[in-house]
Parts: sequence; C-alpha cells; structure tokens
Amino acid sequence: MGKEKCVLAYSGGLDTSIMIQWLKDTYNCEIIAMCGNLGQAEELDGLEEKAIKTGAIKAYIEDQREEFITDFIYPTLKAG
Repeated sequence: MGKEKCVLAYSGGLDTSIMIQWLKDTYNCEIIAMCGNLGQAEELDGLEEKAIKTGAIKAYIEDQREEFITDFIYPTLKAG
C-alpha cells in the first residue's frame, strides 16, 4: 500500500506553499493541492506549476464561479 494522501486547499501564498512541505514532513504523506477558481484569473497563472515545485504530487484548479455566484452571491444580494 502506498503513502496516504492529503488534499490541501491551496492559494499559492507563502502559508499554503510552506504547508505542503510541513505536511509531507510531519505526516509522511503525499499532497494534492486544490484551488477553487472564483474569478481571480490573473492570480491563478502558474499556480499548478508552483504547487508541484513546492512538493505537491498533483495540483487542480476547479472552476467554481457558477456555484459561487448561485449559492453565495445571489443569496447575499437578495438578503440586502
């Protein structure tokens, strides 16, 4: 059986970049970095590559814009 895997909510900032190595060292696990695209296009450029370079085995950017608008923005606007 291989190593355990851990999914990290990854922003590409200093804190989550350092967290990849810390999790690997502390728990001896493989890290999968995941970032939700909520419309911050320019901040996502190179994010997958950065996650891999800092030690993640895989990196995903999920397009969550529609869900974010439907489930959070619209209800907020309706609530006033």
